[in-house]
Amino acid sequence: MSNQRRADAIDVALLSHLVAHPDATNLAISEATGLARNTVRARLARYADEESLHSFDRRIDPAFLGFPLQAFIVTTVKQRKLGSVSATLAEVPEVLQVHGLSGVADLLVHVVARDADDLYRIAGRILAIDGVKRTTTGLVMGEFVEYRIVQLLGA
Repeated sequence: MSNQRRADAIDVALLSHLVAHPDATNLAISEATGLARNTVRARLARYADEESLHSFDRRIDPAFLGFPLQAFIVTTVKQRKLGSVSATLAEVPEVLQVHGLSGVADLLVHVVARDADDLYRIAGRILAIDGVKRTTTGLVMGEFVEYRIVQLLGA
């Protein structure tokens, strides 16, 4: 990551507008920011090439798809099995994201479920993965600070 290009003032202006108006056209962005349409088009293409922007699916609320429960499953694994455990977790549809951790556990697994019974099934499926030693499930009771990035623009 340290060799990745860093955002400049043009990026900050363009991204700030996109955060406020994610469906804006290139022309609308150009008019709102004062940037040339070719600059907007080139920067958006560069973001795609660099994979600087995350995919649209991050905007979809899992509850809308019938998965109103969210939980984090803190997982301890046998170190030599970390790769295979991660690959198996990627095959579980209810797993939204997996973070590698240092410290008290190895993985933080973000999952969604239809109800408590479904969460129990998912947690059991994760515990049954070869190489998983222990799990602790924490049900998300509320979200107090949503995922955000805009405060970092221009920081």
